[in-house]
Amino acid sequence: MKMIIGVLVLVVAVAYAAPQGRTAEADSVIVNQSSDIQPDGSFNYAYETNNGIKVEDQGTIKQIRVPKADENGRSIGEEVVQVSVQTGSFQFTAPDGQIYTLRYIADENGFQPQADHLPVAPSV
Repeated sequence: MKMIIGVLVLVVAVAYAAPQGRTAEADSVIVNQSSDIQPDGSFNYAYETNNGIKVEDQGTIKQIRVPKADENGRSIGEEVVQVSVQTGSFQFTAPDGQIYTLRYIADENGFQPQADHLPVAPSV
């Protein structure tokens, strides 16, 4: 038992003594930040770091009508549901110095990104 405890103490000591890797991301700091949250569920926030990362996001709640079905899957009318709608963007600098920006909307139709660097499906 003393042998196991001794080995465990040695492993922990070596782990703490090992040099910790640092990256530019680990040393980055937020240089600008804002946020606003409203009682109706709408919000917006933005921040920017000293290494070129920029993020913006706005959100609202909207009501939409969706088909309502019974337990057998038969349509029995419509119901009103609330969905979150978010729009925003983020930007970062790649290791090769290239700046990438992505804009998006996320709503009842899913996440819809737009950016010059994203692949495009071939036309039919």
